[in-house]
Amino acid sequence: MAERSTFSAMWARVQTWEGFLVCALIFIVLMNTALSPQFLTVSNQINLFQLSIEKIIVALVMTFVIINAEIDLSVGSMMGLAACTFGFLFQAGVDPVLAIAVTLLVGLVGGALNGVFIAYVGLPSLVVTLATLIGFRGLARVLVEDRGITDFPEWFDNLGQQGLIGPVPFALIAFFVLFAILWVVLQRSGFGRKTYVIGTNREVAAFAGIDTAKHKLILFTASGLVSAFAGLLYAARVGAVRGDVALGFELDIITMVLLGGVSIFGGSGTLLGTLLAILIVLNLRNGMALLNITGHIQTGVIGILLIASVLLPRLQLSTLFGARKRQEGSA
Repeated sequence: MAERSTFSAMWARVQTWEGFLVCALIFIVLMNTALSPQFLTVSNQINLFQLSIEKIIVALVMTFVIINAEIDLSVGSMMGLAACTFGFLFQAGVDPVLAIAVTLLVGLVGGALNGVFIAYVGLPSLVVTLATLIGFRGLARVLVEDRGITDFPEWFDNLGQQGLIGPVPFALIAFFVLFAILWVVLQRSGFGRKTYVIGTNREVAAFAGIDTAKHKLILFTASGLVSAFAGLLYAARVGAVRGDVALGFELDIITMVLLGGVSIFGGSGTLLGTLLAILIVLNLRNGMALLNITGHIQTGVIGILLIASVLLPRLQLSTLFGARKRQEGSA
């Protein structure tokens, strides 16, 4: 009986969306391992994260935004604007440390601008962030025009290219530290509970005394700040900036969050699910690279994943709901 009970508990976990993601991740890892003996090496695993580190950092904050029943389409453009702002200031002779501070301030102000229009003016986040997606990208191109800016200080490039603790770079450490902090905030704090409540029903949250406008302003401001930070990491990793930096990154970011089980309608999802989806997307891209699949096809696969990430959780819920109805009827 004890063994049967243990098996039932394990099967129940597998039936959850996160359980499905774990199984999918194991399958992809086994396939990649079969494709290349180099896949599981430390250098390849670090490189796997490093090539998409900016996206996965922003995905953590995007999880909060979508759980709150909103969306931020401007994150990729903000990353580009931040990188170009730093490059422009550095080329103009501004001290690099001051340029970093100003760049983060730009992200803070840009995110707050989104938040004000969404939270206090009452405009839909889809419309506002679509407009700033275009606006931020336009500003980035104005700052650097069509030229590339390079020759950053060696210490700045090292932040994105060299290991800080052994072979592990600063950006990867920052990702896991940010994940730990945000996990505590989302799962163990009043702010996290308010995020879920507002995403489930904004009117109920307001009647409960939650300042929904202030909450949304904080979330979008944080999104802008973290996107600017990610833009700086991109500039450090590549060692150069152009007006098209991080173009289209929002597709991968939103896919990771939705694939992780965060409902596009808000009110549900976890950072653990987002982390599992991040690992799936990174390993999937790595596997396609091992097979010499072109970037355009990889983008198409990610687009299919985005559609699946919206449809599959709903189909799973419908199946489980139907099963429960049948069980109730037979009882």
